[in-house]
Amino acid sequence: MSRLVLVLGDQLSMGLSALRQADRDSDIVVMAEVAEETAYVKHHPKKIALIFAAMRKFAARLREDGWDVRYAQLDDTQNAGSIVGELLRRAEETGASEVLVTEPGEWRLIDKLKHAPIKTHILPDDRFIASHQEFEDWAQGRKQLRMEYFYREMRRKTGLLMQGADPVEGKWNFDHDNRKPAPDEVDFKGPMEFQPDETVEEVLDLVEARFDGHFGQLRPFWFATTEGEARRALAHFISNALPKFGDYQDAMLAENRFLYHAVISAYINIGLLDPLEVCEKVAAAYAAGDVPINAAEGFIRQIIGWREYMRGIYFLEGPDYPARNELGHDRDLPDLFWGAETQMQCLSKAVAQTRDEAYAHHIQRLMVTGNFALLAGIDPGQVHEWYLAVYMDAFEWVEAPNTVGMSQFADGGIIASKPYVSSGAYINRMSDYCKGCAYSVSKKTGEGACPFNLLYWHFLDRHRDRFKSNARMGNMYRTWDRMDADRRETVLAEAEGFLKRLEAGETI
Repeated sequence: MSRLVLVLGDQLSMGLSALRQADRDSDIVVMAEVAEETAYVKHHPKKIALIFAAMRKFAARLREDGWDVRYAQLDDTQNAGSIVGELLRRAEETGASEVLVTEPGEWRLIDKLKHAPIKTHILPDDRFIASHQEFEDWAQGRKQLRMEYFYREMRRKTGLLMQGADPVEGKWNFDHDNRKPAPDEVDFKGPMEFQPDETVEEVLDLVEARFDGHFGQLRPFWFATTEGEARRALAHFISNALPKFGDYQDAMLAENRFLYHAVISAYINIGLLDPLEVCEKVAAAYAAGDVPINAAEGFIRQIIGWREYMRGIYFLEGPDYPARNELGHDRDLPDLFWGAETQMQCLSKAVAQTRDEAYAHHIQRLMVTGNFALLAGIDPGQVHEWYLAVYMDAFEWVEAPNTVGMSQFADGGIIASKPYVSSGAYINRMSDYCKGCAYSVSKKTGEGACPFNLLYWHFLDRHRDRFKSNARMGNMYRTWDRMDADRRETVLAEAEGFLKRLEAGETI
């Protein structure tokens, strides 16, 4: 009796556990573009196009490899509209009574498959370096689950940048060297771009017709949609940008959207690139003397450190994690996140880039849009859904911990030891956004004062009971307490006025 082998849109890897366990001669691969997966949040059109185009090409590759693939395009008249619906349709069509699937990266879909009216075997997703059990064993008994210590275990396990039991060059972490402000010039021309072929153009036409109401610009579309193209994009980054990636990974420029970033996270997250292989190529470039240690280590840490750690937290904490709201923030996400006009240049540039590219790098997400949402008391559930919708590399297992935990502190400190909040000074130091902005980053109060300056103190004041004993925040509160009482009153009043204008939908 044949079985169905479900391959999801972020599982486009030939070594997928479900494919390895299946029998090519008798089992049937099921792949489907379904309305339900495009609509639970309104995903960016570029994200939908990337996944559909890559799925179609992966299905063709499987057929060439001898698999029987039953593929449903979004506009097929028989399309059931959901993953479970497609499985039931194909089961009736083929007589199959069981399903093999590699574990999805969202509790939502895991739950649907577990309760599907067909026997479903959910297999581990071993494309990750740490299994669920390994992460649970590491977390067991720890008072604080800090990424740095988990990262060291992943270094030891993989042997990446190691000399025996010790890290190369005597340090685990070179992040101190990776905080240079924005350079005057960037000599990297950007990530490798690919001309859409016939398959991609068909998908673009479909997405344009069906999802024109979703936030985001579909064209131009230049992304890799096959493993081969993704490998070329990686090689291009390693040769041309990685040497300076470390120095400027936190920098931001108003007129340069990519600086020295790889823009390959989406390729890794949908399965076109293997994360360990990516790291091995970066380590090899360091070993060959082509890139400095701060660049290689900083890049590898993002993958075997943060990426693996975020997945571990997501599955450790359980299905309710994305809904957490420990700070009780309940303000609605303002329209400026959907492109409404704002005089704040940093937000305007970050949101415009997100709209056009379905991409922004980690500091733009954390210290511009995320920082603003946290300071302004935006409902973290709405912030979570926004990040999940608008970024091409966003899948809940990685996006939710980054947003709910790291960015919004809505998990109460499981990930971050303190909230990632700052005044305008940090953005000014790391970018050129403040130049020419309608607000003055040097003004703390009064007409034209940077809203980040006002909201920063307002946040600390309203959450004083929670954070006053935090060792990493003591200096902030001591500074606040040394201010003249009238000045503190002015700061809080002007912050309240700003938030009222924000809630009223006024241009801020």
